[in-house]
Amino acid sequence: MFSSSAVSRYLRFLLLIPVTLVLSACAQDRYFFLERADLAPIQQQLAEQQVEISALKEQNQAQFDLLETRQQLRQNDLSAEFRAQRTLLEKQQQAAREPRNLVNPQQPPSHGRYQGKLVVGELENVYLAVPGIVYEARIDSGAQTSSLHATNIERFERDGERWVRFDIADPATQQEITLERKLSRNVRIIQASADEAERRPVVDLPFMIGDHRQTAEFTLNDREQLTYPLLIGRNILRDVMLVDVGREHATELPEGLELVGEDDE
Repeated sequence: MFSSSAVSRYLRFLLLIPVTLVLSACAQDRYFFLERADLAPIQQQLAEQQVEISALKEQNQAQFDLLETRQQLRQNDLSAEFRAQRTLLEKQQQAAREPRNLVNPQQPPSHGRYQGKLVVGELENVYLAVPGIVYEARIDSGAQTSSLHATNIERFERDGERWVRFDIADPATQQEITLERKLSRNVRIIQASADEAERRPVVDLPFMIGDHRQTAEFTLNDREQLTYPLLIGRNILRDVMLVDVGREHATELPEGLELVGEDDE
């Protein structure tokens, strides 16, 4: 049926089929190996990018937390400042609604010192040791020299020295008292209603305010048109007293005051 040469060719063909299949399989495995080897760097880069993304997320979260903390602290500071301002405003409004703290005649006036200085009010009782009477005096830090209401002022000489004679009234009895004091100096006062300057005598007088005793200069002039016959100015207040304008009669004179003579000044 078949020749021997044909059979031989057929057999050789059958033998070539397995060899071809084996070679084809080897080539396919080599192709897949090369693809897997090329993916490794990509996977490594992807992993590195994931790490960077995580780090950026953590950094952003830390910055957000820091900003949130600062914002909260700022809000707390503003809230505290607002509460302090509101409390201060409420205290000021309460103080404005309260009546002025005037002296209660049935209660002794308060007195004290601050940093070694006597605290006085807008009005104080002042004891003039000569002649030994008590005046209600106005405390005026705007006046340079203290002033006393006096009438019948007369200058004269005694033993070659300048003196002045004048009358003052006792506030308790309205009785006039004549005093003679050595003239300390004269001051020139120019008033708007006068064309010429007025020469006013200045004398030294011993006095007491609270427990403070001193001798100071007083200008003598007619203060009949003014409310208070005695005015305490800066020449007495300076370095000695502090004025609390919101108070009156902040000091208290000692009991048992007596007339101080010329030798006790």
